[in-house]
Amino acid sequence: MIAIVDSGGANLASVIFAIERLNAAYVFTSDAGQIRKASHVILPGVGAAGSAMRTLRQKGLVECLQNLTQPVLGICLGMQLLFAHSEEGGADMLGIMPATITKFDDTNQTVPHTGWNNVSQVRQNPLFKGLADNAYFYFVHSFYAPEGAYTAARTEYGVRFSSIVASDNFFGCQFHPERSGAAGAQLLQNFVRL
Repeated sequence: MIAIVDSGGANLASVIFAIERLNAAYVFTSDAGQIRKASHVILPGVGAAGSAMRTLRQKGLVECLQNLTQPVLGICLGMQLLFAHSEEGGADMLGIMPATITKFDDTNQTVPHTGWNNVSQVRQNPLFKGLADNAYFYFVHSFYAPEGAYTAARTEYGVRFSSIVASDNFFGCQFHPERSGAAGAQLLQNFVRL
């Protein structure tokens, strides 16, 4: 059973529909007990880091999420929440990956970064099984994770940034696999099979 965390994000319906298309059993919940019992956890998110963290705190989910041992996938803002800090509102986040989420420089490029862009694998990662290197995925974001030891794939938009991250049982993708066609469906299927 997959727990899709009710984090208050705007992409919840599309994530749920993507999991339904895979015929995977899921529960949409903010109950810490259900989340702990799940075989897999998806942390979706669209919005601002500070308000998302307030929602997680109000629902009593911060410690629950930090201590999960099953596979966890953060999507878009959900991926960013796995990091220590965000420049967006000076938010302290889950602290699973030790870096600060940074705002794109909008001097010479359009922000947010919106549309299709390629994702280049940096190191072996089970989320990439069956996917071509430099596969295209759909992005919508104004903030990004810098490259680090946790970087499994990267993308370039003015700067190179982490587009897939992994640390132990925690995974994240900056793009929206639920809106990325066949490549996104394959990535979600790979996560469900972990």
